[in-house]
Amino acid sequence: MIGAMAAALALDAVLGWPQVAYNRIGHPVTWMGRLIALLDTRLNDGTPEARRRAGVLTVVVTLAAVLVPAVFLQSALSGGLTATLVTGLLAWPLVAARSLHDHVAAVAVPLAAGDIATARGEVAKIVGRDPAQLDASGIARAAIESLAENASDGVIAPLFWGAIFGLPGIAAYKAINTMDSMIGHRTPRHEHFGRAAARVDDVANWIPARLTGALFCVVAPAPKAALKAMRRDARKHRSPNAGWPEAAMAAALGCRLSGPRVYGDRVADEPWLNADAPDATAAAPGRSLDLYRRAILIAGAVLVAGWVA
Repeated sequence: MIGAMAAALALDAVLGWPQVAYNRIGHPVTWMGRLIALLDTRLNDGTPEARRRAGVLTVVVTLAAVLVPAVFLQSALSGGLTATLVTGLLAWPLVAARSLHDHVAAVAVPLAAGDIATARGEVAKIVGRDPAQLDASGIARAAIESLAENASDGVIAPLFWGAIFGLPGIAAYKAINTMDSMIGHRTPRHEHFGRAAARVDDVANWIPARLTGALFCVVAPAPKAALKAMRRDARKHRSPNAGWPEAAMAAALGCRLSGPRVYGDRVADEPWLNADAPDATAAAPGRSLDLYRRAILIAGAVLVAGWVA
């Protein structure tokens, strides 16, 4: 399983998910999304209690829909190098290391060049806050926070569960994370229906988020100081998990993250991480990508070493 995840990460780092593949067959996450959207449309109705029960059913049905074929495929593969490579090939689209890098780079490059309008348009593709309210520092902060959080959700967590449980592990995790992204937020429609999805996602990300934070501390200029700052600030975040990689990244970059932000007509008055540090500069997202690349390289090296061992 470990070797298969190393192969999946290598394929994604080199190729990403090619546009030609997306045009022809879509992407497994979009397939999961269609099922979740269908269940949301059909089941999310009635009293709060009925919606909560329907949300639990949605989690069960979605997990069953991905686990049954994943278990079948895993059991059909015999051991050896061929099985490892085939499993890695099947797991490849469920790792988002290249996609995450490219989306943040699309913000970092114009921002560093002073093209605020382009950077603002690109950051709107990866965060939910109102881009019109963001100056250069706000754009930088949003891009870095997205990179830090999604390094866990999109890369380390799927690799972690895949390394333990193989194809069923990585497929189940992506289903959980996709459910949380679509229905796990506390909107009026999903406050009750999405509760189960959000709780399962919190559990699934508990260890990976802390591993991701530790990786960012390792590649920080001052690892011990970054570790201390992460342990001090991570629990200030509204999320039980996102605060760990974000706090570590803030310390590694020497800037403050999180803090107040605007979502539409609502202001979220969040506490700062690494509060005594200055605001993120226009160059900070580029530096965060350098830390990200080194952290993912270490994760890949650990997978390869575990496979060889």
